Amino acid sequence: MKYNPDIHHRRSIRLKDYDYAQAGMYFVTIVTQNRECLFGDVQDGKRVLNDAGDVVKSVWDEMPEYYTGVGIDECIIMPNHLHGIVAINNVGAGPRACPQEEGHPQGGAPTLSLPDVVHRFKSLSTTRYSRGIIEYGWPPFNGKLWQRNYYEHIIPNEEELNTIREYIANNPIKWDLDKENPAVIGREQ
Repeated sequence: MKYNPDIHHRRSIRLKDYDYAQAGMYFVTIVTQNRECLFGDVQDGKRVLNDAGDVVKSVWDEMPEYYTGVGIDECIIMPNHLHGIVAINNVGAGPRACPQEEGHPQGGAPTLSLPDVVHRFKSLSTTRYSRGIIEYGWPPFNGKLWQRNYYEHIIPNEEELNTIREYIANNPIKWDLDKENPAVIGREQ
């Protein structure tokens, strides 16, 4: 079907006039395409990552090493999604020298916004996951590893930051009720 702007428009879920490059703390949830459980399992309320999950976690953990002005806080990789807290402090920010690997910038913008950080995380984790498919026989994904969009929430204060940290830490315990869990989705229908 040919592109028609009247019916093929993507609506942004970002706040219209908010500058996502300004310093702050952000809670993000990034979900695999079709909610495929590719990163491990939850057993007895404990998350158990497989090798692919370990790779996705390492990509997340490396973000501050390669991008000045980007920090990470609490994070959990679940079987088919990630919950994490990103800190943006763009004073003198920009990409640092990093391995010549697809998904990393080869030059770069002087500052990074939250969408930039999420995009770079998705790109690099997809590249590394794809390599795992070839080298280790990990389950392939159909089209894209990650859903196009992601959920974000601006964290306004320390109290909410602590509440979100607790939510992230307790996520495996609540997997049987999680709306990202394919088994829960099946029960709702």
